[in-house]
Amino acid sequence: MNITRAGTTASEVGSASYFSGAVRLDPLISAPDPARLRAAVVTFEPAARTAWHTHPLGQTLVILSGFGRAQSEGGPVQDLRPGDVIWFAPGEKHWHGATPTTAMSHLAMQEAQDGIAVTWLEQVDEVG
Repeated sequence: MNITRAGTTASEVGSASYFSGAVRLDPLISAPDPARLRAAVVTFEPAARTAWHTHPLGQTLVILSGFGRAQSEGGPVQDLRPGDVIWFAPGEKHWHGATPTTAMSHLAMQEAQDGIAVTWLEQVDEVG
């Protein structure tokens, strides 16, 4: 058993290479091999969002607070509210983040394949 006590893992600032706007990551799980689970709480200030990206084994988001948006390539922008659970299939190109006026936090869970949990792509064009 390994317990990580609340408050012992430092928050991280989201890299401008992978996010636009102010984003904070609070890492929760980076399970050692052979486990593959990675998880973090991600907080997006208003108008902040991820760049387009994919996950080799998919991703699950649980909206914790605020009001957010997400989009898969070629699909409509979807509104996200607390309690919503979103599944992105393996290799599905997508982005997610806050609305222009409201912050949003979510729990992000994904598995790593060969040590890779995400492939970052280009920034998202402006969203209405």
